[in-house]
Amino acid sequence: MYVSDVVKEHFRRPLKAKGRLKTKRWRIIPDSRTNRKQNMTSAKPELPDYLGNIRIILTRTSHPANIGSAARAMKTMGLHKLTIVAPNLMSTPMTGQPPVFNPENPQDFQLPEESFILASGAADVLHNAVIAATLDEALADTTLACALTSRRREITAPLQTPRELVPELLQAAQRGEQVALVFGNETFGLSIEEVQACNRLMTINGNPDYFSLNLAQAVQVVCYEIFSQTDMPMTHLQQEDHAATHEQIKGMVAHMESVMDDIGFFNRRNSERLMRRMQSLFGRANTQTEDIDILRGFFNTVSHRLKKKD
Repeated sequence: MYVSDVVKEHFRRPLKAKGRLKTKRWRIIPDSRTNRKQNMTSAKPELPDYLGNIRIILTRTSHPANIGSAARAMKTMGLHKLTIVAPNLMSTPMTGQPPVFNPENPQDFQLPEESFILASGAADVLHNAVIAATLDEALADTTLACALTSRRREITAPLQTPRELVPELLQAAQRGEQVALVFGNETFGLSIEEVQACNRLMTINGNPDYFSLNLAQAVQVVCYEIFSQTDMPMTHLQQEDHAATHEQIKGMVAHMESVMDDIGFFNRRNSERLMRRMQSLFGRANTQTEDIDILRGFFNTVSHRLKKKD
């Protein structure tokens, strides 16, 4: 019987017996999976404390959904401080009568449900948001205030991309200084007065023929650049490697040799030479313990089917 026939038979008829088989030709090495699942990933790293010195400021925002989406964009990148300046919310299908902002009592302003729905798991960012009447009030304790703009301005400050400017912002935050990134109204952006209140200018480069980012999208781009430059490790997202040992590979190759012998593979071949090459191949291939488990499970199935045929 050829191995292809054995494989076909395996898929035609369910395998009832489970577990590894032992024969005199190879030694079964204990399965390495016992405690591996609980060590698949590393512990999650802590967010840098200095990210708490960076705030996002939304000025005169008109769409309730954009505030919620911006909060979600922030939290996914480790930022939690949101300031909303003089919101001027419009009516939407979900928010029929938006709350009216009173500059005399800014903290009495309550965001509509639509904002919280779009925030998803970032409702805490909205609950803790600071509501301010003016941009000057929102920037009072900051040392670096960065205005986001996509238009040419008659201002001497250089226009920089997020990638160029973020290192300076992070250095200031690491020193304990308060840093702000200021985003304007969805339709008109920042006014010239609002831009002049800031001491840095940032623009997000894009297609010159069509450059129209949604407010929350712009917040996401900038927050991602900030997070990516914190050099946070990604080990918690990666499965830990469990390289197979020399002994495990040797045992698997011996197991393979036994099965190949059972199906008559070596009738006209030099088994010793071939198996040396197999040992060398798996030794060079960065073979993982999980790979060993899969192969040996397959060999066991083939052997079991052969025994049932006899």
